[in-house]
Amino acid sequence: MITTLKIINSILILIAVTMGLKQGWAMFSGSRKMIEMFSKWDFSVTGLKVLGVLTLCSALMILFSKTFVYGNVLMASTILLIIGFHLNEGNLKGVLIELPFFLLNLIIIYLKYPLPFKNAS
Repeated sequence: MITTLKIINSILILIAVTMGLKQGWAMFSGSRKMIEMFSKWDFSVTGLKVLGVLTLCSALMILFSKTFVYGNVLMASTILLIIGFHLNEGNLKGVLIELPFFLLNLIIIYLKYPLPFKNAS
C-alpha cells in the first residue's frame, strides 16, 4: 500500500513539474496567450517574465527533497494569485480550471517526498 502511494505521488509530482515547466516557459518566453491573459490584469511583460521565472524555479524545486515543500508552496502561491485575479474579474470558469492544479500541489505536500532522503555530506 505504501509503495502504491509513492508511485501515485511520483506520477502526481511529474504532472506538476511538467505543468510548471510548460506554463513557466510560456510566461517567460511571452507567448501570445499568456500576454493576452495577463494583460487583462495589468501585468507588464517584465512582470510576466518574473512570474514565469518563479514558476520555473518552483517546478525545479519540487524535484529535490530539501526544497520539495518550498517548491510546492511557491507553485501553489502563483496558482492562487491567478485564481485571485480570476475571482476579481468574476471569471468562475477560470477559477474552476486553475483549482485542480492548486489542489494538486497541496495533495503532493500531504503525500510527502516519495524518495528516501539521502544526506549529501
